[in-house]
Amino acid sequence: MATLAIVLKILWSLAALSIVVCVLLHSAKGDGVAAIGGQAQLFSSQKSAEKNLDRFTWGAVGLFLLLSGLLSSGLFKVPLS
Repeated sequence: MATLAIVLKILWSLAALSIVVCVLLHSAKGDGVAAIGGQAQLFSSQKSAEKNLDRFTWGAVGLFLLLSGLLSSGLFKVPLS
């Protein structure tokens, strides 16, 4: 049971790290200066890479939340000794 807890904590840490990396890789959603001239609607199409990054980010968030619930439930405790 202790080995499973360690594996789950490693997966939990990797999910947290992947969330941070994915959020940093996302492009900015703000219109910025382009909103002043009305050019924001011209460049609003989303590429497939951005869609895949969105899917991976949400998958990592789901995994992180699932593992957070499992690890906080007390079922997978690591013995201190």
